[in-house]
Amino acid sequence: MEHKFIFVAGGVMSGVGKGVACASIGKILQSKGYKVTAIKIDPYINVDAGTMNPTEHGEVFVTEDGDETDQDIGNYERFLDQNILATNYMTTGRVYLSVIQRERNLEYEGKCVEVVPHVPEEVINRIKNAAQLAKADFTLVEIGGTVGEYQNILFLEAVRMLRSQMPNDVMVVLVSYLPIPSKVGEMKTKPTQTAVRTLNSAGIFPDFILCRSDMPLDEVRKQKLATFCNISKENAISAPDVENIYEIPLNFEKEELGDKILTKFGLKSKAKNLEDWQKLVDIAKRAKQEVKIGIVGKYFSTGQFTLSDSYISVIEAIKHAAWFHKRKPILTWLNSEKFEKDPKELENLKELDGIIVPGGFGSRGTEGKIMVIKYCRENNLPYLGLCYGMQLAVIEFARHMAGLAKANSPEVDQKSPYHVVHIMPDQVEKIKQKKMGATMRLGAYPCVLAKDSISFKAYGRDKINERHRHRYEFNNEYRRLLVEKGLKIAGTSPDGKLVEIIEAPNHKFFVATQFHPEFKSRPLKPHPLFREFIKAAIS
Repeated sequence: MEHKFIFVAGGVMSGVGKGVACASIGKILQSKGYKVTAIKIDPYINVDAGTMNPTEHGEVFVTEDGDETDQDIGNYERFLDQNILATNYMTTGRVYLSVIQRERNLEYEGKCVEVVPHVPEEVINRIKNAAQLAKADFTLVEIGGTVGEYQNILFLEAVRMLRSQMPNDVMVVLVSYLPIPSKVGEMKTKPTQTAVRTLNSAGIFPDFILCRSDMPLDEVRKQKLATFCNISKENAISAPDVENIYEIPLNFEKEELGDKILTKFGLKSKAKNLEDWQKLVDIAKRAKQEVKIGIVGKYFSTGQFTLSDSYISVIEAIKHAAWFHKRKPILTWLNSEKFEKDPKELENLKELDGIIVPGGFGSRGTEGKIMVIKYCRENNLPYLGLCYGMQLAVIEFARHMAGLAKANSPEVDQKSPYHVVHIMPDQVEKIKQKKMGATMRLGAYPCVLAKDSISFKAYGRDKINERHRHRYEFNNEYRRLLVEKGLKIAGTSPDGKLVEIIEAPNHKFFVATQFHPEFKSRPLKPHPLFREFIKAAIS
């Protein structure tokens, strides 16, 4: 078969669910026997997501090959159960940088380099290259932003150009929102009609509209969309709100979206296998017994709203592990600064079954996190520290078990006499030169586990590969002292020089990792450390 491309754009508002829709379509096509890959296009001048504020943009997801990407790449990996690499992520900045570098290298052979057609051509080349490397039958491409925004018009132009080149091999899906104003009491299609006409003005006509709303789409609304948006009624697909994003592929299949896509391409299903997915959703729905997990962070609030996207991979990893144990995860967001203001608040932690301190940067809220870590260690409350959560656990142990009362990290306190965490040697010069973008320790690195550790028991093997994103590390000058005081070095780099995992002795579960295990958790394959953390929390 000729390679097929499916573009997913968004209408009416941001956050409409394009990433999960894209991942869900991919999952459906995969279940029908086809090989699928997915690409995310971000309309930002940033070259990658690494320099974006997590409160504004959400989590920075790190790929196996060390790219700092949008959180939707994480959704693709979880739904498709495959690694998505750097070739599958692009931003406006990355595309323009390539075009300018090619112009400087005379690769345009003296032509006047223009925004159109050369920028869209670069986008098309990147899409085709990613498809070729993946050897996939279908490439799904999510276009960030909302139709009508100036920022993504060049990507829409790339879609138009590619569809003109390959009219039988390109399809467009619009994910749009249909509001139900409470005082009106009726689902309104006009905003979606406007979004479709905006898309039409870019020379693109959607083949399907995925209709996000509080409620399922009815026949009256389907007919309106068919009449005013130039699609068949059957191709207006209901996409109501769900409790669990893993229900979405199953909901789409109720409307036979997968078969409709294949029919439009002149293809047939080779298989039909969403049974494991259905079992997962059934377990999540039936789980009644709760496991209560607290997440201590600081990237939660924007104005009066609490955002969880900063920690989306951690949240999903908790869900995967809880469902594995047939438990219902109850998440509590803990602002670390609250404990600094009132240490009595720590007593409320006894209501929880386990605590996670995820990754982060900077000094704000660190003392509150250290207070929580101390409480977990002293009260045998299961603790999982991730990246910064490991570094702060080292600081806590050094202060309260090794007598180094002013122990700290230079990231927090440059004047501390005991930098038990310090900057990695190769990072010093980069920071001096302000080379901050994509310069951290990034991507997958090997780790060797101590065979008498909780971590070894969790993984069931002594050699692992995990993904990193950090500039600071455990300071080996204090290694001997901390080990003598009882700290367990549970994982190191193969040469033994870098400490990757620490554990506290005589504890139900106190594990902290320099890497980010959450990035490799999958719905049907929960990450071993999260799985065992939840097991300890249940007990």
